[in-house]
Order: sequence, then structure tokens, then C-alpha cells
Amino acid sequence: MTDPLLIFDVILGLAIVALAVAVLAMHDRFAMIVLFIVFGLLSALAWVRLSAPDVALAEAAIGTGLTGALLLTTLHHIRATPPAPVPVPAGAIIANLGLCGLIFGGLVVAFLSTPLQAPGLALPVAQNMEASGVAHPVTAVLLNFRAYDTLMEVVVLLAAIVAVWMVERGTAQAPSPVMGEIYRGFARLALPAIVIIGTYLLWVGAYAPGGAFQGGAVLAAVGLLLLLSRLYRPQPAHRPLARLGFVLGTAVFAGIALLVASGGRVPFEYPAAHAKTLILLIEGMVTISIAVTLAALFHGREPEYASVSENHK
Repeated sequence: MTDPLLIFDVILGLAIVALAVAVLAMHDRFAMIVLFIVFGLLSALAWVRLSAPDVALAEAAIGTGLTGALLLTTLHHIRATPPAPVPVPAGAIIANLGLCGLIFGGLVVAFLSTPLQAPGLALPVAQNMEASGVAHPVTAVLLNFRAYDTLMEVVVLLAAIVAVWMVERGTAQAPSPVMGEIYRGFARLALPAIVIIGTYLLWVGAYAPGGAFQGGAVLAAVGLLLLLSRLYRPQPAHRPLARLGFVLGTAVFAGIALLVASGGRVPFEYPAAHAKTLILLIEGMVTISIAVTLAALFHGREPEYASVSENHK
């Protein structure tokens, strides 16, 4: 008898591929974004079926929820101030296709050259878990065994908000949608629960699926609700605090690495007696930076410029 879960997995895989094709082929932008969000939700479900709940949480929170919100606010901005059509040179299209082909070819070669029975790194990770300072292997890998990669991911977010703030200075401000009283009431009820869930995901990451990126993405939803319901409006005086939030995670992450290295150790080779404390400190500061940065990306403009444009309305 055929395993029902196998049938489910086949249908799920085919649905993900079909949605990916539909997203690329769709001409209506709003429908494209909706399909992308559904694609992300099914991808999160696929990661659950692959026994990777950490990746599933990140996909659902960042890849689907917040990315979908960013795409919707971008669509609102485009509809309010339609950009002038710019023809794309044929050379740029050919170069783009060639680059995509090289990336795809490299991925195929890497996949085919990977041994089917490779032992992997699960055993070395398990053997060094006691020295990592945490009990969850994914958190140990992200913040101990390959902390450089995680640090660069935080730096990418910092670079993204710097680029967005610079680009938005030269564009017109789109009028914000007006939310009704029912939406504001929902925001007031949901905000405390979201804060608790985000904090819990940060704390539980030491020994179960969760961590800074998942917790930060959920806490960023607090900022999105505050902005959409207009319970909070960014002001010019808030810019220094926002910038502190942007750099806090990167600064603490890199600062602890330099502090550890100054003691004669390899960067991120935390002393066993302080490993858990240092990792929790890094995770906490990175969570704050992720939440602030993602919310600022959704807002899209420095408070000073937003307020100036509002004063001219």
C-alpha cells in the first residue's frame, strides 16, 4: 500500500513548482505577490516535512510574512507614483540570462558531485556540542561553528536599510493607506501576544527550533502593525535611536568576536564558562537589530523625509 505521506509530499512538491512558474508568468502584480506568499507558505511546509523546523520558521516569518508585506508596500508605492517605463537593453538581458545560466549550472554540478553516502558534519557538531554553550545544534552551528556566515547575514540587512534610505531620499512619498478602527483594535489586541511570541522564539532557540532571526521577524511584525494602524509615526528625533538599532547587532556580534580573539583564542571560540552568556547576548542584540531593520524597510524612508513630505500635504 502506498504511503499517504509520500503522496502528500509528491503533491506538495508539484504544487511548489507550479506556484513558482505561476509567479514568474503572472502579469498582474498583486496576483503575483499573493501567489508568492502562498509559495512561501508551502515552502515552509516542505521544510517541516524535511525535518527542518528552524528553516520552516524562518521561511514562514521572513521569506513569506515580512517579504510579502514589503512587496505589498512596494506595490502601493508604485501605484501611487508610477515609474516611467525604461527600455531594457538587449545586452543587459543576455548578460542576465548568461549569469543565471552559470549559477544554475554551478548548482547542478555541485548537486551531482555530492556523494550520496557522505557522512556530513553531524558527528563533529554532536561531539562539540558541550563546548558550544547551547543545547540546540542549529543555534550552535549558526553562532559558534559558522558564526562568520551569520555575522555577514546581519551585515547584509544593515547594508539593505542604508541603501533603501539613500534611494528613498530621491523619490516622492506615496500616501499611506488609512486603516479603520477595527484594524486598530485588532492591533492593540495582537501586539502583546506578538511580543511574547517573538521573545519566546528568541529564548527557546538555545535548546529548540527558534532563535534571533525567527524572533526578530516576529517582533518586526509589531512595527508593521504600529505603522499600518498609525499607532506610531516615525519622527525626525527618532532617527538616532533607529540607527542605533540598525548597528547594534552587528557591533555587538563583531565586538564579542574581537574580544574573544584578544584573549588568544580564535574569533567566536567562546570560553566554555561564558559561552552561553555571550551567545544569548549576541542573539538578543541581533534580534533587536533584525526587528528594527525589517520594520524600517517596510516604512522605507528616513523619519525626517517622511515628516517633511507629510508637512507639505
